Formats: sequence, C-alpha cells, structure tokens
Amino acid sequence: MIDPYNVLERASAHIREAGARVAHVSKASIHEKNGHCNYVTETDIAVEEYLKSELPPIVPGSCFFAEEQENEALTDAYTWMVDPIDGTTNFIMGRHASCVSVALLRNRIPVLSIIYQPYLDELFTAVRGHGAFLNGRPIHVSDQPFPKALTALGTSPYYAELAHATAYCFERFLTKGGDIRRVGSAALDCCDIACGRADIYFELRLSPWDYAAGALLVTEAGGKFEMPYEQNIDFGKSACVLASNPLCYDDALKILQDAKPLIPSGL
Repeated sequence: MIDPYNVLERASAHIREAGARVAHVSKASIHEKNGHCNYVTETDIAVEEYLKSELPPIVPGSCFFAEEQENEALTDAYTWMVDPIDGTTNFIMGRHASCVSVALLRNRIPVLSIIYQPYLDELFTAVRGHGAFLNGRPIHVSDQPFPKALTALGTSPYYAELAHATAYCFERFLTKGGDIRRVGSAALDCCDIACGRADIYFELRLSPWDYAAGALLVTEAGGKFEMPYEQNIDFGKSACVLASNPLCYDDALKILQDAKPLIPSGL
C-alpha cells in the first residue's frame, strides 16, 4: 500500500513545476487534432512527457494514462491519469484559465487528485476519504438551491451532433436556475463546484482525463458526481458528466435525463 500523503506531496511538487512551464509560455505553438477546434500545443506534449517521467516512479509499477498519447485499456493497477493542459484553447488565446489535472487511480477509481491553476497559484487536492483542499485549506460545496444556482457548462465543441441537446440543457438551466458560466476547462469547473464558486457543472461528453481528478475533488468536498447516461461510473471511458452540490443534484439530473432523447444513438 502507498502512503497517500507522501505521494501527494511528491506529486504536487512536479505538478507545480508543470504548471509553471505552462504559465511561462507567451506564445503557443499549435497543431490541430481530429475534431472541430481541437488543438494540441508543443507545451501540452512537453508537459505530458515531463509528468510521464516524474510521476510513475513515485508509485513503483504504476501506469500512465494521458491525453496526448495512445492509451491501453484502464486496469485495476495504480494509474496516473493526466491532462497536461486542461483548457488548451484558453491557453492558446492567453485567457489564463487553464490547469494541469492529475488523478491517481486504483481499481479504476480515483484515490488521489491534484489540479493546479498556475496563473492564480491555486493547488486543489483530495485524497479519497480525507476531504478536499485548496492550498492546504479545506473546501466544501455550496448550499445554494437550484432556483438560484450558478451552472457551469461545457459545450462538447468536438461533437457538433451534441449541439442541439446542449442548447436544450442551456435554456433550462438558465430559465429554471440562476445563471450560466462557460469557463472552458472541465477540471477548473469541478474545482469551482468543490469550493462553492459554482453550484452545478455538466457536459454531454468528456474524456476521462478531463474529469477524473475533478470527480474526486467534488465528492470529497461534499458534492455529487454522476454519469447520467451510464449504468455505472466508469473512469475508463468518455461520457456525459454531472457535478453539483447535493441541493441541486435532482433538478440538474432531471434536465440531463430529459435531454437524452435529443442525443444521436451511438454517442
């Protein structure tokens, strides 16, 4: 068994270093990937390679699962799940709303998470069963009810076929809840839920590296995390995700369930 706090301390140092490498870039070198407005930069690749060299030795025998590489199927082994820059478009545009997002999984579920926003020097951490923290201080989800809820959303921009269902959800969260925000980083949206800066977050399709660290952070902060269109939560697949405080959860889940018929089969 690992000592999670020793792992957290050692990994956090490397993730802070990775974040510094992101924040110090003034102009990104951009390449396009498959999908509409789907980009990767040389910084994404360099940061991922740095973390691939530094994180696995912290937990001997651990695997590495990340956005900018070909991945094997997720197993029960300790696995680092890494998004080197979550919010790549923000990074390219100089919007300073990006982060390094890392989860350590065992038995296919996150047991430790670290999300670092280098522009604000905010380090969000969680160890399963031991709460969630921002720069070492405990954080908790809000107690805002649904009619006043601030909803953060992702627009699944790589999947044009989800635009209609996303718009349906947008309209209902806006008219039945409080207001809407679009940050452009799923991990930072989950951080906002965990520390009460927002009350609900949803996106109709996300990859595992986008949500794994945030999912643990939200639940350890007293919130709820769900994959509304799956029978079970599976951190090895792309899926619709919902994160919220407990008071907003049922209303938010109903909107997403009502939107499901609008989603083309096979997605």
